[in-house]
Amino acid sequence: MTESYKIAWKASAKKELRKIEKSLIPTLLKSIEKLASNPFPHGYKKLVGSDHLYRIRIGKYRIIYEIEDGQMIIIIVRVRHRRNVYENI
Repeated sequence: MTESYKIAWKASAKKELRKIEKSLIPTLLKSIEKLASNPFPHGYKKLVGSDHLYRIRIGKYRIIYEIEDGQMIIIIVRVRHRRNVYENI
């Protein structure tokens, strides 16, 4: 069995999550929890211009995360609607 990653959140990502429609939050959290066992799920994409940033799509929302392999940590960087998730990364 492979070791699972620890999930860490940037404070700004937690704040963004609180602004999302309440009914969508459990689905987003479940997808984030699954990253601990598989940081490269089906449909993930590496962000252009970055060595460590990836994204997954959950409906109209995007979860941007960073992987720190050496420490087995996944940092949730951003959780936003697709229209403005890539601004100022």
